[in-house]
Amino acid sequence: MTQHTRSVDLRIGGMTCASCAARVGKRLNKLDGVDASVNYATELARVTLSDGSVTIEELVTQVETLGYTATPTAASAAAPSAAAPSSVEGAASASDEAAIPDGHEEFASSLRLRLIVSLVLAVPVVAMSMAPVLRFEAWQWVALALTTPVVLWGGLPFHRVTWRNLRHGAASMDTLISLGTLAAFCWSVYALVWGGAGRAGATMPFTFVVDRDAMNAEIYFEVAAAVTVFMLAGRHFEVRAKRRSGAALRALVETGAKDAALLGPDGGERRVAAARLVVGDRFVVRPGEKIATDGVVEEGTSAVDVSLLTGESSPLDVGPGDAVTGATVNVGGRLIVRATRVGEDTALAHIARLVSAAQSGRAPAQRLADRISAVFVPVVLAIAVGTFCVWLAIGSTLAAAFTAGVAVLIVACPCALGLATPTALLVGTGRGAQLGILIKGPQILESTRQVDTIVLDKTGTVTTGVMSLIEVVAADGASDAEALRVAGALEDGSRHPIAQAIVTAARERLGLLPTARSFESLEGLGVRGVVEGRSAIVGRSQLLAGDAMSISAALQTAADAAEARGRTAVFVGWDAAARALLVVSDTVKPTSAQAISRFRQLGLTPILLTGDNARVARAVADEVGVDTVVAEVMPADKARIVGELQASGKVVAMVGDGVNDAAALARADLGIAMGSGADVAVEASDLTLARDDLLGVADAVRLSRRTLATIKANLVWAFGYNVAAIPLAAMGLLNPMIAGAAMALSSVFVVSNSLRLRRFDSAV
Repeated sequence: MTQHTRSVDLRIGGMTCASCAARVGKRLNKLDGVDASVNYATELARVTLSDGSVTIEELVTQVETLGYTATPTAASAAAPSAAAPSSVEGAASASDEAAIPDGHEEFASSLRLRLIVSLVLAVPVVAMSMAPVLRFEAWQWVALALTTPVVLWGGLPFHRVTWRNLRHGAASMDTLISLGTLAAFCWSVYALVWGGAGRAGATMPFTFVVDRDAMNAEIYFEVAAAVTVFMLAGRHFEVRAKRRSGAALRALVETGAKDAALLGPDGGERRVAAARLVVGDRFVVRPGEKIATDGVVEEGTSAVDVSLLTGESSPLDVGPGDAVTGATVNVGGRLIVRATRVGEDTALAHIARLVSAAQSGRAPAQRLADRISAVFVPVVLAIAVGTFCVWLAIGSTLAAAFTAGVAVLIVACPCALGLATPTALLVGTGRGAQLGILIKGPQILESTRQVDTIVLDKTGTVTTGVMSLIEVVAADGASDAEALRVAGALEDGSRHPIAQAIVTAARERLGLLPTARSFESLEGLGVRGVVEGRSAIVGRSQLLAGDAMSISAALQTAADAAEARGRTAVFVGWDAAARALLVVSDTVKPTSAQAISRFRQLGLTPILLTGDNARVARAVADEVGVDTVVAEVMPADKARIVGELQASGKVVAMVGDGVNDAAALARADLGIAMGSGADVAVEASDLTLARDDLLGVADAVRLSRRTLATIKANLVWAFGYNVAAIPLAAMGLLNPMIAGAAMALSSVFVVSNSLRLRRFDSAV
């Protein structure tokens, strides 16, 4: 029996660390038929349900039993059978899933207020505690007055989460912060009231390490206040980082057109919301306006700025019959466009879904971090208690033992561990979207690192896929212009790609062409007709020979040379002789050779794989610098050849754009689809390029590898920091306040390192 699945996206509220995400994911995955992935950075749970065994309401209930909130995204609520957005507005919703939602602005503002007030109050407390010269009589009571609102009000977000988790028998990184600051505060109150620290003239030296002979009169208001400020600053930085990380995708979607000038049957215009357009609607796009949705130009010529989707700086010239993409900007003349794709089918919505899916998943490196975070907090609590007991056992004072235990609690908080992967993934995929590089899932990052062989389709990938006139060779007594004029007039009656290449070139060079009479198309050979009173032929040598037209040795030599290079040679003849040779070919994209060079720099071995004949394939390969060519391959055999390369130990990336490449793209370790290609090729791939040149492939590999390297650097720092810091704190070599500052700085380092990806750009 076929198993039906559907996807649901839930916005999870109240998560404060990676442990929270792990707890929610664990609870959801206990349900039958549920496969859930919860991302702390995006605050999104992506849930796959099998056979409708669980409802959205049941999922929400399970999350709420843990003390968190869960709300289905707009797309999931509107279309419970699918997780995709259902309109242009839906695309915007999808993009918001890749970043902190706007509804969190209130939380961010509250956090900022707590941070500012707490900082103002904590500074004098720390100053008096560290610098005896600033102390005055009863200074410790002033410190109590200043510290109390910092710990109880400023640290309330941490205490609230801790209390909620304890009610559900759980612990999180906030537990460490809350217990550490409250313990330092409560001990200080005890020492102030009952331990003698409140007496007039009491002095307490500040040390970077724990004094094993510290007396009960020691107070740690500066620790409680400073650590709270450090934690608030770190949390505020996280919130800002989430917004900045998702800014690229948010900007992409928000620039979509809000309305369109819809053409009525009578030719009149009326403004309608872009989301109300349906396939077949005709709308006007004036200079400076955004194109409302994907479509085809019916009237007018213009230039369109496509940099929003592709990263290309040069506008694209369009005319009747050319496809245009929604959200791009018309920078030239007036266009009339017929809508071909709307809502969830548009390129913009597709980009939003792909990037959202990539940011909501988990890279292989993150799975290890998730498992560690899930057990880390209980282990740290045990270490802190053990540290306290050991210090007492070796004869240290109660105050010293307490201080060392608090330092362990504070320094061990693994916030950096929880941020290491999500922030890098958010920034990397967001930057990729700006450059027209769409990464379908975080696991793709690992694939790009391992790939050593890149297989390239020829037509439409290495070459333009469009036939063009390359050369005109006129015989003695004839001119290039005359031959092209006759050939263009004759071929204007044919729809063959070679004919269209000749007609296009003739019009570009000569302008208006005469009309041919008595037109006749001879399949596989050419065309004949009468142009300006002359009976003329355009076609292969066999056609001219059949009409007793002679071909000079010079023209035949030129034809042989062109065919040897894999090009098509067409003769133009009249008055019983061939008057010129036209050389037509599918031209190599201008950037292909440069891209091949970059592949080699990245350690990739290029292979050209094509169904075209060997001579043509070899000529193209020589032009772009590819050594290995596999030609005359049937579409069904492309996947087989990829499999053979894999069997020989190669890790293979496949780049293609057509339906015949789909199986090979799916079979490859890394499938890369050119965005201009068939939808089935795009769906079968792991990476999709909105740009239509191979340089985009090199940039995609570089960006993926850079993102993966950033993730690994973050994890090494986060793991290394905790591994090194906990023993130091347990041995009393870290004052709790210094420990808090170090922990906050580790999170700052991880997020800052991830944000460096925003500066990634195409290689020059």
